[in-house]
Amino acid sequence: MDFKELRKEYETAGFDPADLPDDPLQSFQQWFNAASESCPDPLFEPNAMALATSNTQGAVSCRWVLLKGITETGIKFFTNYDSDKGQQIAANPQAAATFHWPWLGRQVRMEGAIGKTDRTTSEEYFHSRPRGSQIGAMVSRQSSEIESREQLEQMQSELESKFEGQEIPLPENWGGYHIVPTRVEFWQGRLNRLHDRIVFVQDDQASWTKKRLAP
Repeated sequence: MDFKELRKEYETAGFDPADLPDDPLQSFQQWFNAASESCPDPLFEPNAMALATSNTQGAVSCRWVLLKGITETGIKFFTNYDSDKGQQIAANPQAAATFHWPWLGRQVRMEGAIGKTDRTTSEEYFHSRPRGSQIGAMVSRQSSEIESREQLEQMQSELESKFEGQEIPLPENWGGYHIVPTRVEFWQGRLNRLHDRIVFVQDDQASWTKKRLAP
């Protein structure tokens, strides 16, 4: 494979700092709505985000998770608290998330503090999921070693029988996280790699400053 030939030109229109609301979460909501409404195929997931976390030694991990809420101060997703990411977040409650919408030639990056949502929020979302996904959350000891696929399927079958006709309880080790960013960057691809980059940075008084960055 000739990697020099793997090249895409971005012919999308640019944008100016004035095009974005002064609140980066409002700006993100606008971009997310545009990405969702213009998504060209169900194979794409506009709410997919690459989530980076690290341990106290600085070793970084990254994986894809799904955005499940936008608030006035941040974004939410849900997962197993005992997973690798959950353990890293407990040890170092800082995270970074990146959204990529190639059909718009856009990216958004967020960096900031991360913490658990309250139990009520986790329960409301958990019980909105398909029943199979609720059982799956109980079955999976996420990130831990297992003996076989059959072990998972046996546990799934046992739990389906156990909770038949009943509400499935929220596992103690499962719930939401809320990222409260202090830095949010909006990226729009442009011709000749002269991309538009606008960054919002929050100061100690929780005020946002908007700046243009070199591509």
